[in-house]
Amino acid sequence: MQIFIGGIGCFWDETEYQGVPGILSTECGYCGGKSSTVSYEQVCGGNTEHIEVVKVTFDPKIISYEDITRLFFKIHDPTTLNRQGPNVGYQYRSEIFYSTDEERISAQKILDEVNKKLNNKVVTVIRKEKNYCKAEEYHQKYFEKRNKR
Repeated sequence: MQIFIGGIGCFWDETEYQGVPGILSTECGYCGGKSSTVSYEQVCGGNTEHIEVVKVTFDPKIISYEDITRLFFKIHDPTTLNRQGPNVGYQYRSEIFYSTDEERISAQKILDEVNKKLNNKVVTVIRKEKNYCKAEEYHQKYFEKRNKR
């Protein structure tokens, strides 16, 4: 199994990854900040340097890291800085977090392809994974929980 961590704006948009062959699970979390533990309130405060992310666990025998990266770029607007739709703030930035050099190279390759198609307007950042932590339970599968009530 392999992991992809990306900031696509609000992490409740984890639903965009559901139903894709090879994707085994998603988890809402925070990544990129100064501390190994944070809360939603702290992240929204803007001083932690964390962003909202979706951690995607996938089977690389079925779907590649590059294909997950392509999907990442399709499910959000990578040309808006610190914003996705109505969500505004640093914590909603477009960002990919890698854990290996191979992932970094793959992510950069796909970013370059997308950036060329979008006339060099992509603002997505690629950084080494730093201080990932799982978001609070009430954020996990948020839309599924709300629809069941």
